[in-house]
Amino acid sequence: MNQNNEVPERKNIPEKFKWNLEAIYPSFDEWQKSFDDVQGKIESLSSYAGRLGEGSSVLLEFIRSDEAVSLEINKLYVYANMKSHEDLRETRPMELAGLAESLLVKYSAAVAFFEPEILALPHEYINDCIKNEHELTRYEFFFRKLLREREHILPHEQEVLLAKAGEMRSVPENAFTLLTDADMKFPDIQDEDGNTAELTEERWYRFSRSRNRNVRRDAFMGIYGTYAKYRNAIAALYSGSVKGDMFYSQARKYNSSLDMALFGENVPEDVYSHVVGTARKYSAPLMHRLTALRKKVLGLEDFHYYDVNAPMSTEPEAKIEFDDAVNMAMKALAPLGDEYLDDFRLGISERWIDIYENRGKRKGAYSWGAYGTNPYVLLNFDGTLHDVFTLVHEMGHSMHSYYSRKCQPQVYADYTILLAEVASTTNEALLLEYLLKNSDSEEGKKWLLNYYYDMVRTTFFRQAMFADFERETHKYAENGGVLTPDYLCNLWRGLNENCYGPEMVIDPELCAEWARIPHFYSAFYVYKYVTGFTAANAFASSILSQEDGATGRYLKFLQSGGSDYSLNILRRAGVDLTSSEPFERTMKFFEERLDAWKM
Repeated sequence: MNQNNEVPERKNIPEKFKWNLEAIYPSFDEWQKSFDDVQGKIESLSSYAGRLGEGSSVLLEFIRSDEAVSLEINKLYVYANMKSHEDLRETRPMELAGLAESLLVKYSAAVAFFEPEILALPHEYINDCIKNEHELTRYEFFFRKLLREREHILPHEQEVLLAKAGEMRSVPENAFTLLTDADMKFPDIQDEDGNTAELTEERWYRFSRSRNRNVRRDAFMGIYGTYAKYRNAIAALYSGSVKGDMFYSQARKYNSSLDMALFGENVPEDVYSHVVGTARKYSAPLMHRLTALRKKVLGLEDFHYYDVNAPMSTEPEAKIEFDDAVNMAMKALAPLGDEYLDDFRLGISERWIDIYENRGKRKGAYSWGAYGTNPYVLLNFDGTLHDVFTLVHEMGHSMHSYYSRKCQPQVYADYTILLAEVASTTNEALLLEYLLKNSDSEEGKKWLLNYYYDMVRTTFFRQAMFADFERETHKYAENGGVLTPDYLCNLWRGLNENCYGPEMVIDPELCAEWARIPHFYSAFYVYKYVTGFTAANAFASSILSQEDGATGRYLKFLQSGGSDYSLNILRRAGVDLTSSEPFERTMKFFEERLDAWKM
């Protein structure tokens, strides 16, 4: 769109390239009217406190009122924040976002009585309410899921103590964030042109992909060497986080910290074991092979961790117009059927997408929205092939949200984090297959394969290694072990040796990489990246091989929202994560793609 290298002001970008947030509120004044109106409704919700046991009609009345209020609050919140992301220099949208945040806090406080009050009521009472009030039947799974928590809820006085301890529990993560984001400084390095460049976490990825190996090595030593110097302090912080997990799991009578983390989404430990076990099993035949391939393609005598991001091919330089990117996406997603393609086109024509960069616009890309709005996508499209993948990825999220909100009542319209990356990654897999089949350039095919290899390494094997580390550290601490820096570094060394194999030199600095990972302060979260990637590859594989009913089952998955436990939704769609089959299928897919690389 922009014919020069200057980033345009937003006012100079044609409307057709901007998302249509006016479909939510036509103006700031209309937003303000809704904001003022909903404030009184929030206050009325608190009047139901202590009354939920008065009968099914009162319970239904509260739920209806709560849904109406939360619907409007979520619309206010997403609109204000997305408007602020259009140009972060504009103060009015930022003010609205701050007001929406305060409103959300006020609402949360007003309805905080609901879960404790429901859990205090007899199970039979809830069942009778559902039987007596037909409109409550749709909430049966909602109540069943909530009541399942009862066995881990403590008497009121103990719950108050646990709540007060929550602030202390956040200390390790907060201290880690302040140390690594504010206090920690990295040394300057020389960039590709020989100029002095400040090294930061944000710049690490770019430097790690440099074709100049000295830049890659210096960036690695600068980042990882600095973390290694702080390993004693960070080990103490991480140990404190693990002890917090242990305290809460024991207080709430779970079998372990892992059991506590999996309980909410009703995930058996077998799924976690499949994640870790598959990565361990296939590291030697596949990841070690990829490491050797990278070493050979890059022409290196020795291979280090600072070489894993070095590209094995060059991204095609031809600029891709957005309309052409959409056409590519439509052709790639054709196996999903006409209904999906028509709804994808609808998203383009109704301006779900904010396409191009402008001054002050939020960086990156995301999909967002709320029940009662269209799904929206923020892009900073620059015409690269990577941007086409970003388009189908974010539209995968939006199509998932579109179908979930269209087909589910408000209570089940949101899907879980366990399912969140499935649709987006399925779209990427379909695009990759289409481009590989239709590429007329050997170098282009190699770029696509390299893109896929990076996805498998970072989303499957690396996240599985993180999950392995978390399970081992918690198990060790729960058995009385002390998480010393030496223990953590030795564990990390062993995991990297298993993952990358004998072709990689394990530098001492790499052994302290565990100290760099913020995800570890939200224990047992990262395995969901692996399950999402696995489910997506299983879906893509079955769709591309035209298995009977595969596309229909996948579309049903998109329509299911959060209407059941995540594993049940996936199982009905043909992917059983309690089985090793989808994990094995993903590895077979990876092996086939490794075979496709031609030297």
